[in-house]
Amino acid sequence: MPKLSLVIPVYKVQGYLPECLDSVLGQEYTDYEIVAVDDCSPDGSGAILDEYAKRDPRVHVIHLTENVGLGRARNAGLERAQGEYVLFLDSDDSLTDGALAAIAERLEATGNPEVLVYDYARTYWDGRVRPNLRADVLTAESPDVFSLAERPELLDLLQIVWNKAYRRDFITRIGLTFPPGYYEDAPWTFCSMISAERIAVLGRVCVLYRQRREGGNILKTVSRKHFDVFDQYRRVFEFVGRRDELAQWHAPLFRKMVDHYLTVLERPGRLPQNARAEFFHRAAADYRAYLPQDFELPAGRRRHKYTMLQRDAYPALMGALAAARTRQRVQSKTRRVLNRSKRSAMGVFYRSQLRLPLDENLAVFSAYWGRSVSCNPAAIDAELGRLAPHVRRVWAVRPEAVKQVPEGVEYVRVGSREYWAAVARAKYLVNNVNFGDSVVKREGQVHVQTHHGTPLKTMGLDQQKYPASTNMSFRKLLQRCDRWDFSLSSNRFSSSVWERVYPCSYTSLDTGYPRNDILLRATAEDVRAAREELGLSEGTTAFLYTPTHREYQSGFVPRLDLEQLAERLGPDVTVLVRGHYFYGGSARLTELQSSGRIVDVSGHPSVERLYLAADALITDYSSAMFDYANLNRPIVIFADDWDTYSVVRGTYFDVLREGPGAVATTQEELSELLSSGEWRGDRAAEARDRFRRRFCDFDDGRASERVVRHVFLGEPLAELPPIVPLDERVPAPPPGPDVAASDPISVL
Repeated sequence: MPKLSLVIPVYKVQGYLPECLDSVLGQEYTDYEIVAVDDCSPDGSGAILDEYAKRDPRVHVIHLTENVGLGRARNAGLERAQGEYVLFLDSDDSLTDGALAAIAERLEATGNPEVLVYDYARTYWDGRVRPNLRADVLTAESPDVFSLAERPELLDLLQIVWNKAYRRDFITRIGLTFPPGYYEDAPWTFCSMISAERIAVLGRVCVLYRQRREGGNILKTVSRKHFDVFDQYRRVFEFVGRRDELAQWHAPLFRKMVDHYLTVLERPGRLPQNARAEFFHRAAADYRAYLPQDFELPAGRRRHKYTMLQRDAYPALMGALAAARTRQRVQSKTRRVLNRSKRSAMGVFYRSQLRLPLDENLAVFSAYWGRSVSCNPAAIDAELGRLAPHVRRVWAVRPEAVKQVPEGVEYVRVGSREYWAAVARAKYLVNNVNFGDSVVKREGQVHVQTHHGTPLKTMGLDQQKYPASTNMSFRKLLQRCDRWDFSLSSNRFSSSVWERVYPCSYTSLDTGYPRNDILLRATAEDVRAAREELGLSEGTTAFLYTPTHREYQSGFVPRLDLEQLAERLGPDVTVLVRGHYFYGGSARLTELQSSGRIVDVSGHPSVERLYLAADALITDYSSAMFDYANLNRPIVIFADDWDTYSVVRGTYFDVLREGPGAVATTQEELSELLSSGEWRGDRAAEARDRFRRRFCDFDDGRASERVVRHVFLGEPLAELPPIVPLDERVPAPPPGPDVAASDPISVL
């Protein structure tokens, strides 16, 4: 039997769950088990739990067949727990370093009390940490072990279950379980604390309580479910009423009940407007029903509120709350003036367009800050034209990129009157980056964030840990991301990252990347055509080299001696070089092209067609590796500056150990593995297979269709084409006349 059992209920937390589990499994103290309860989570949380359970026998997973809510999920974990003590941890929170050792030591030092209360701190997206405002209650001098009667101020702590360790036989003896509904912590917390004869405290922060920017706290949701609070306090007083020895707690619990009811009434964003009066009258009825004899009203402003509740005087309370809101409006006058100034900066014309009705059949597309017509938005555009031709499709393009717009594509120049009219009135806005700060998200508009790669390097809020990699304002970044309605993903790994580093209220769509559809649907003829466009003759081995952007490198200077590499590999090899879109042209590449065996394809309009043409990919840290892996062709990692890149930019995994194929860290190593054939050997194939199973979850050739059918045509997610299993997919055939188009692995 372990000393501690940690019960972790899990629902829609794939972005935070790994951090939570790592915070437990990384503890030096080891005498514990984790009982994780997948509450029928619709995202990738269940799969994440299973992965951790495979790696660590201390992790036990329960998969519920229906969503039962937080309380009943905890009950399921409680039934499975075997530890001497039970701790609860919410799956978006985490433990501090050394927390379990400190808890275990305190339990031992205090003679294994029935309840141990420990401290917590709130953490915020911008790195702020705010201590518990009542931490003094846990640090005040007192006996090591006491009853609540000796320290009644403990009732003033937040009514939560996850800042305590409960002896399991104590839970069984008093018959504690979690009730259904909102505010399920209240009955458990109050009933356990007033029943315990031996309580101890630990004045150490053990839990980091995440304050989710996107509103992950269900109690901040407008709903009639807040009426559940009445049932919860009914349960509390029934518990007290059955036990004569607990009668002394009736009055203190009455105060907690009234304060809780008033909090629900006063906090915005909880009760529907048409339910507020009904809630007040229910609260007034409970006030009268549970009012203790000889009850003394509190002093100050609370006394007035108690009196109004006792008299069931709803209009009087609403008047008082309205006066308070008026004071708040006066205090925010300066902020409103600043907001008006921002709106005026958008221009009179744009503001006039914002007042016009939305065009339900207009979609505006953009990619790479208006640099091109490409990537996921272009694939969605094409599929939209096929499935919903009635929708007008317009591209936002920077003036200097207009010459690259394909013939027949309708476009507007970014910053023009036509541009502002389009983004003001379009029903749909689709981009693989963010639109400019001045673009307003209108009610009824639908913003689709497609992204443009799977993240190896840190993104979003994670870049705060690597200040050398960026000088962006993260507050402004999240304001831009607040406009998203949908965020596309090509794998569960990405979904988890996006939801954590862009904590906003969008819906993740695990559709696959539309731009990769062609990699799963192209034919042998498509492959031959792509090679002919590049002048690649039959029998030529083409390596596509795609180095990524480096914050510490101002221009594109190939890190390889391409001329020497081409000479070493011989006349039957061509190196296709594609610089990152952040960089302009390279004079050195222009010089090297004269031989014909080094081709600068940086300006090629479709990287996907380059993938089809290439026999193999050579890259460093570019997201190209994740897309190219869908072809199941060899990938070579050339990472000569891994130590620098990983420190400056930060990465989510070690590409040297977990990459998609053969790895070289010097030009000599690269030349050797390319000339020897190691780049397509068995070890490289095994690494690629592991990589594909980890990062090619959803790309099965129908991503564009899923996006269009759900976002533009309103079809439910459950009715979209299911994801084809990886082993059943047939990617585009590799180059070569002797390779069967139906053989996806013959390149090995």
